[in-house]
Amino acid sequence: MTRRTVRIAMNGVTGRMGYRQHLVRSILAIREQGGLDLGDGEVLWPEPVLVGRRAHALEELAARHGLTEWSTDLDAVLADDTVDIYFDAQVTSARVEAVKKAVAAGKHIYTEKPTATDTAGALDLARLARDAGIKHGVVQDKIFLPGLRKLKRLIDGGFFGDILSVRGEFGYWVFEGDWQEAQRPSWNYRAEDGGGIVVDMFPHWEYVLHELFGRVTSVTAQVRTHVPRRWDEHGKPYEATADDAAYGIFQLAGGAVAQINSSWAVRVHRDELVEFQVDGTHGSAVAGLRNCRVQHRSSTPKPVWNPDLPVTEPFRDQWQEIPDNQEFDNGFKAQWELFLRHVALDEPYAWDLLAGARGVQLAELGLKSSAEGRRFEVPELTL
Repeated sequence: MTRRTVRIAMNGVTGRMGYRQHLVRSILAIREQGGLDLGDGEVLWPEPVLVGRRAHALEELAARHGLTEWSTDLDAVLADDTVDIYFDAQVTSARVEAVKKAVAAGKHIYTEKPTATDTAGALDLARLARDAGIKHGVVQDKIFLPGLRKLKRLIDGGFFGDILSVRGEFGYWVFEGDWQEAQRPSWNYRAEDGGGIVVDMFPHWEYVLHELFGRVTSVTAQVRTHVPRRWDEHGKPYEATADDAAYGIFQLAGGAVAQINSSWAVRVHRDELVEFQVDGTHGSAVAGLRNCRVQHRSSTPKPVWNPDLPVTEPFRDQWQEIPDNQEFDNGFKAQWELFLRHVALDEPYAWDLLAGARGVQLAELGLKSSAEGRRFEVPELTL
């Protein structure tokens, strides 16, 4: 077996998502399985180079996982000709400049979303990458998760007939930080630092809707900051200037309508932190991150509205669980493997910086819709 090394500059791995999902559960997990099998007796071996601003944090991470390479000097890392890929999981406000430097250095790009703070900036990155002739990808993890992969299986199998509507509920209560520590970093609630649930979640909803049901053609949104005062990681109070809830209606190509509520100020009364209900002429499904349940039209009950009588129908019991029927790997790792195969073998890869720009566009138009109180068309983006 021949081992081929790919060196990846990983910027932002001291953050929660960059560390847990991308470094540990993706790159290190690929190493733990012996590398990525490319076929014909060849294995791709990812070699991470940790990059960030805090030397002590990087050194500690490297020592914890037996890694030897880390640096606080991004320019020096990008100047290293042996580094093949630049990965970015920094805060959004720092992403554009770093990705531009990596493109200029000729590195392949894999980045978290949103890729920029506005559509023009996101499209600029996509054009720069195209003109540089490098390979580029954007994390779109949710379509690789078991619940949504089961939902895609149902769509491909024609289970729904004509899809009529999609309803999504996402969120949980994020503690304010005074009497209980917040589960999310404080910058998420400061607009000046690139925070806000719209710029965080609307890019997710764009690719989920686009991949499963059709392109978003218009958006109407109401955006709120329900909790105006929070406490940061040092116990200091601050004004929450970014939105913590968004209520969106999305028209989809083909005629279906999607309604998705996103909130960090909601208490969970559902089976998973995100759920999508899809209703079609032949059947319906409810999918979360891991599970998916269905109800075919042949087994749909016939409830009658009568507020004078207690409900006797066991509605939840009338749905059927969809089996796994396969092994589901971590969604982040699954996409990393596809991108690494794209770099190593030139295999097709659809989730590029232009796809990332569509997510930024939807977030930008969602905020504009809320500010101006009207619906906005979502034009197709081209380079």
